[in-house]
Amino acid sequence: MIVHQAYRFALDPTVRQRRALQSHCGAARFAFNWGLRAVRANLNIRDDERGSPGDPVTPVLSWNLPALRREWNRHKAEVAPWWIENSKEAYSSGLDGLARALQGWSASRRGDRQGQRICFPRFRKRGHRDSCRFTTGAIRVDDARHVTLPRLGRLRTCEATTSLGRRVADGSAVITAATVSREGDRWFVSFTCTVDRAISPVHGKAGTVGIDLGVLALATLSTGEQVQGPRALRSSLRSLRRLSRHHSRCRSGGANRRKASRRLARRHSRIGNLRRHHLHVLTTKPAKNHGRIVIEDLNVRGMSRSARGTVARPGSNVAAKRGLSRSLADQSFGAVRRMLEYKCSWYGSELVVADRFFASSKRCSGCGSTVASMPLRLRTYACGACGLSVDRDVNAARNLVWWAEAHAVAGSAPETKNACGGSVRPHRAAAPDEAGTGIVPEPAGTTGGRILTGLTPAS
Repeated sequence: MIVHQAYRFALDPTVRQRRALQSHCGAARFAFNWGLRAVRANLNIRDDERGSPGDPVTPVLSWNLPALRREWNRHKAEVAPWWIENSKEAYSSGLDGLARALQGWSASRRGDRQGQRICFPRFRKRGHRDSCRFTTGAIRVDDARHVTLPRLGRLRTCEATTSLGRRVADGSAVITAATVSREGDRWFVSFTCTVDRAISPVHGKAGTVGIDLGVLALATLSTGEQVQGPRALRSSLRSLRRLSRHHSRCRSGGANRRKASRRLARRHSRIGNLRRHHLHVLTTKPAKNHGRIVIEDLNVRGMSRSARGTVARPGSNVAAKRGLSRSLADQSFGAVRRMLEYKCSWYGSELVVADRFFASSKRCSGCGSTVASMPLRLRTYACGACGLSVDRDVNAARNLVWWAEAHAVAGSAPETKNACGGSVRPHRAAAPDEAGTGIVPEPAGTTGGRILTGLTPAS
């Protein structure tokens, strides 16, 4: 099975190599800003010509990568006489990012792209998400501790690259691109590869497990096991406040300001690393040990929406909702689903996404009866029909298993599109006493849902 997979390694560059990495990322940023400035100037001129009599005489500047690259090649000697110091891939990387941003904005404006409206691209700032992508040239893994990139030469890595080196040596992986990026004061290289993975349709594991995601416990399995989240952000809020306060009090442009920025960036990087490590451990175990995994289709964006309201109709309990939104972001429900999607395809298991309107928290997993209301303050589900008393999250996870068994593949609803695809079912606000981790009501007896199989991870 051919999948797209990325291998990411931390770099250990020398002082000269660090300057070269910064120069390449700066070149990509410069090309992005130059192209955006040219596009905006072209749009402004054409708008002025439309207001005057006659047709516009200035031709439109195309937004695709070949057109932007041709325009850059015509003007690079004038606007960037130092362009020879960096690889041509650095400038192409910045223009490619601009082309993607403009096409996404145009598709969102036309209504072809679902989800939240995308704003017009803005100029990139130095030190903010510095990265550069290489697609041609000398891109290879030399040995267990060294990689080679165009114009940057041979760079040492902080960790062994044998996992990728073995696959490249035996022909089961082909490197298609490499991206260098900076997080805080550390540099990373990510190799995008096409990998031939020997994946069997079924890995031999039987059984279905339901996973209910929540704020108190990150994941509750239908077996009764509860996995607590690392709460990396919550445990680091005190140090983050202290570092942010010190950073804001330093003079802008000074050496102390740069040192404070590095310390603050290192703290944010550590928070992200702790969260990702825990989520990888959480999602790999069920994908390897169960034949079918059932999760909920959560409206994460709606769950974390602000409750401030408007000036005419101000919101209520804004501070409490702000704390809940921070906890939801700290748990990363979306990352759990994304990891399960590609790991299930890797290990031969099946991922089932239950319908968003299924009342997993209001239904009794013993007799099937439902309650009209299940406030969040009630942590134990007590059934008045059969007398079952169980933790509400365990009850919801068991109901997800029932839903997967009751709704076979033939009876499932068609796959809904993501933010780049077709129409998505509209949502409505949840009631004040809504149960579960979602914000949409879950009427009983609703059918639907979808099964995701054979997915590949994003590159």
